[in-house]
Amino acid sequence: MDVAEKGEPMPILSLGEGKNMVTQLLLVNLTVFILLFFTQIVYNIEGNSTIRFNLDVMNNVILPASFSRLARLPWTFITSLFVNESVWLIFGNMVWLWAFGSVLQRKAGPGIILPLYLFGGMAGNLLYMLGMQFIPAWHPTQFFASYFGSSASVMSLAVATLLLAPDVRFFQKLNGGGGIPMWVVTVLYILMAVSEHLFSHHDLTTLPALIGGAITGFLFMSAWKKGNDWGAGFNKLVYKATHLFHPKEN
Repeated sequence: MDVAEKGEPMPILSLGEGKNMVTQLLLVNLTVFILLFFTQIVYNIEGNSTIRFNLDVMNNVILPASFSRLARLPWTFITSLFVNESVWLIFGNMVWLWAFGSVLQRKAGPGIILPLYLFGGMAGNLLYMLGMQFIPAWHPTQFFASYFGSSASVMSLAVATLLLAPDVRFFQKLNGGGGIPMWVVTVLYILMAVSEHLFSHHDLTTLPALIGGAITGFLFMSAWKKGNDWGAGFNKLVYKATHLFHPKEN
């Protein structure tokens, strides 16, 4: 039984319901994008170059490629997951986050979304850094290279959704006919995500991050379907942290 069937029904693609973690992630990503965008405008208005903005601001929120630089900026291992620099990047990632996340949230509940988003993104970050360390052709660039974006996180959601709900169809007619199968949508997303890095940015170094996200989505959902929720402990920790100063119930 779907989680949505236990309470009030939730449409497959929807925004605005209570406890909608997909909506909250969308808002966080959009808020970070807007803050960085206007910060750069302020820098430029005051006569500072974009290079100065990147040195002062972006370098403190995006993931460095070397472990020595990461040791000085450890928080970037998380903050980089919410940094989408270009309009095209934020638009594409948020559309796919909405599409896959809404289906996954309907089928498994909102509690699965944030752990999977973070775990997939962090696994992507780790594989990116390992690739920069151990692939000889990339090693010389690690001292000035960096990675950011929610692509690995979204990839984990996409693979997890495909495993959990392969029979879901997008844009299905009211009578239940037609629509685009989940596997077609997922394959389309994977092709677009990979081609963006290969052909738009001509950068192979980010592919390990996408692979890390995909592996995490597969392993996370495989365990979840067997009754092992890898995000349960994380959710309990978040709940305790957010309710630390709440009055105790009698």
